[in-house]
Amino acid sequence: MDAELESYLLSHIDPEGDYLYRLYRATNVHLLRGRMASGHLQGRLLKMLVHMIRPMNILEVGTFSGYSAICMAEGLEEGGRVYTFEINDEMEDFTRPWIEGSPVADKIEFIIGDAITEAPKLGIIFDMAFIDGDKRTYMESYEMALSVVRPGGFILADNTLWDGHVLETPRAADRQTQGIEDFNDYVARDERVERVILPMRDGLTLIRKRC
Repeated sequence: MDAELESYLLSHIDPEGDYLYRLYRATNVHLLRGRMASGHLQGRLLKMLVHMIRPMNILEVGTFSGYSAICMAEGLEEGGRVYTFEINDEMEDFTRPWIEGSPVADKIEFIIGDAITEAPKLGIIFDMAFIDGDKRTYMESYEMALSVVRPGGFILADNTLWDGHVLETPRAADRQTQGIEDFNDYVARDERVERVILPMRDGLTLIRKRC
């Protein structure tokens, strides 16, 4: 998406809000690879999808700076909760104050740990999951999410076009690109789900677990 088109889109959707604007700016100033945060356009989409799906329990794999968790929490109805896992404990000092200082802090449970092993231990049936963690373990995250999401529930997976690297031939050598390619191929063949890829930002796959 070129800058002119992106500017047009951002001027015709709901505003980001001051808190998220400041969080996104701080993410890009203080953290490496700040672009990994969802940002204005995807953040408003996540909130809208939560309004549409109306989940009570959301699982997030990969908190990073907390931007997407806050956006999803904004869309929750009363009593809803986002359980967000971040495997990198070095992120905690940055992320926890931003989550706990947000207007939706009471709707977010921020957990340092590996979601693949720890999320099932919560004993919660989730209505929706958002996978945005280590690309090398996307398939493991997906299988875990399928095991804890209810029939008819939704799984969202971010970065599934991976800056177009999924089109490279011969096949990319780095494990992150391979992880995304393997995940995309696996989900495309998975008869347990319905799926569609949205070509926005870096690719967002929407997956519905069949009943």
